[in-house]
Amino acid sequence: MARNKHQNKHQTPRQKPPVVPGPGMGQFMANILAVVIILIGIIGLFSLFQDKEAEIAEVPVSELAREVLAGDVAKITVLNEKLEIELTDGTLQFSKKEVESALSETLARYGVGPEALGAVEIGLKNPSGVSYWLLNSLPFLLPILFILMFFWFISRQVRGAGMQAFTFGQSKARIIEPGDKKQRVTFKDVAGAKEAKEELMEIVDFLKNPKKFLDIGARIPKGVLLMGAPGTGKTLLARAVAGEAGVPFFSISGSEFVEMFVGVGASRVRDLFKLAKKTAPAIIFIDEIDAVGRSRGVGMGGGNDEREQTLNQILVEMDGFEPAEKVIVVSATNRPDVLDPALLRPGRFDRRVIIDEPDVHDREEILKIHANKKPLAEDVDLRVIAERTPGFSGADLQSLMNEGAILAARENRKKVLQKDLVSSIEKVMLGPERKSHLLSKKEKEITAYHEAGHALVASILPHADPVHKVSIVARGRAGGYTLKLPFEERKLQSKKAFLDDLAVSLGGYAAEQFIFGDLTTGPSNDLQVSTALARDMVTKYGMSEKMGPVALEEPGGRPIFGREFGSKDYSERVSAEIDAEVSSMMRDALKRATDILVNYRGVLDAIAATLTTHETIEHAEFEALLREHNIMPKQREAKPDVV
Repeated sequence: MARNKHQNKHQTPRQKPPVVPGPGMGQFMANILAVVIILIGIIGLFSLFQDKEAEIAEVPVSELAREVLAGDVAKITVLNEKLEIELTDGTLQFSKKEVESALSETLARYGVGPEALGAVEIGLKNPSGVSYWLLNSLPFLLPILFILMFFWFISRQVRGAGMQAFTFGQSKARIIEPGDKKQRVTFKDVAGAKEAKEELMEIVDFLKNPKKFLDIGARIPKGVLLMGAPGTGKTLLARAVAGEAGVPFFSISGSEFVEMFVGVGASRVRDLFKLAKKTAPAIIFIDEIDAVGRSRGVGMGGGNDEREQTLNQILVEMDGFEPAEKVIVVSATNRPDVLDPALLRPGRFDRRVIIDEPDVHDREEILKIHANKKPLAEDVDLRVIAERTPGFSGADLQSLMNEGAILAARENRKKVLQKDLVSSIEKVMLGPERKSHLLSKKEKEITAYHEAGHALVASILPHADPVHKVSIVARGRAGGYTLKLPFEERKLQSKKAFLDDLAVSLGGYAAEQFIFGDLTTGPSNDLQVSTALARDMVTKYGMSEKMGPVALEEPGGRPIFGREFGSKDYSERVSAEIDAEVSSMMRDALKRATDILVNYRGVLDAIAATLTTHETIEHAEFEALLREHNIMPKQREAKPDVV
């Protein structure tokens, strides 16, 4: 899919991520918090008893004597020095007396005689019960309990850290059991990739019926390498193999083997294969195996490099000392060119399965799978969405359906409409609309002519893809974009199509130069894309008449510190000729684009004016605009009848 961007050169610098405390410190803080919560609970329980006592009023002994003389006291209960008083109206009070003296002696000092005291019921109560001892012992026990619990949590933390040191070399693989219905994936859940699924069905058969292969002398394959672009479904296919075969699935990333200590990765590899052999038949899935499987001997880290030690252990485990072992290693990578040759030899990764990007039929099936749990409106046509998404991977299509559902939910609708999915295509490709990105009148005019230049050149050149949409609404990093979609997907690109693409890419550059006599930073991305394409035509595809049918690209050096280091297989003179040929192609493309804009100036002005007013031109409106200026839009070629 071709698309051009009016890109702003200035970018916001990336901020540093916040520092997050490690799991050890987080666990320690959680333990301290638990101690504090328990302490607060104990204090609350203690205060609960205190509050119940505070609800009963305390009166002095003199007041008690007056109440006894007045005949208002019904009962007095003596509990050591504490006096619980019940009045005739049911009110409860309490008072205190001296421990050494009796109640009668205390009241006699305040004029209460035996006659008045005889009318009151006197009772004795011995202190007992849990609450009594709890209330009296809590002030002493609370600090001791707090200190003991604090030291217990500290010792537990230290013991956990010690145990973690002993488990440092154990495998961190995640296991999906065959009976786990929620996480089980089968080939029915994977759309497209027909050839890959046919190849993997043999692996399923090996795992289900190993005896029939062993009886005939066939060796069970040790490994399967899944190769494909990011998002094409390599991990999903690996899980589907385990789901179809009904065997345990051990999943781990290549980066999880490597630590700063030498030997830890190799120890984890041994532990992983040991676990898998105990549950055999089983599948071990190593994602991004190029993290540890890169070619050895590049001079990085020496012979004791931890990554190389981990790779050596993987090679040993896969080598096959036990030919009847029913453990298959499935790995995924999008960089098979950097893998060590020892990994790729027979006996280790016997099968190499290439997973291509889905075609239009596969994309439709993938969309149907991701639309299962989403309520779609009657106007939704997934075939149209599949046709408008060439180059999309399975992950892109999943994101597209999810974005469509989010747009519907944002507008409080219960169903996903076709317009939601169409808008999601551009959001996945370019990013969300930047409505706050306001352009001045002059910048808006420049952007409109820039995109109009792309669209007009693409409409005139015969081998360029037809224009489906032109917009100057900012999306992501693009200030505007021209969406071009082919009528049919192509596996092969011709030289004529590449030359037309170069001219289309420089259409915005030519429009700015022709209309305003000046240039902006807008065409920077167009220049990068078109220059890279021209260099590939010269050095990789042999499409330069001057250089001839020779592959002149540099041999793939291994990435070191983000750069490619490799020796050139040609002289400096040839390098200068390549630069000159690339520059010549770019100048020819710019001249073709400029000639079209000069000859069709009226159409260019009309497209730019419409963009300035409405900001977006859809496919039907754009074709109508071309017809008004006697330009016939491109039509799909009729397919010949098959006899």
